[in-house]
Amino acid sequence: MTTFWLVAQIVLAVLITGAVLLQSQGGGLGAAWGGGGETYHTRRGLEKVVFYLTIVLVGLFTLVSVAVLASQ
Repeated sequence: MTTFWLVAQIVLAVLITGAVLLQSQGGGLGAAWGGGGETYHTRRGLEKVVFYLTIVLVGLFTLVSVAVLASQ
């Protein structure tokens, strides 16, 4: 059963990486410290779906990580 949880954890890690990379914020590294120029940004359409999907995947990853610890 531990193997199942570890494989699930790897798959979720790859999916989270892909979801984060799909989120295009633009502006480069300067935007991380407030240099993006935009004061407010509304997520719409596919960007909103990818954002919420990322949150769900991280929640699942957390639960699977706890399951891995519990199964050892």
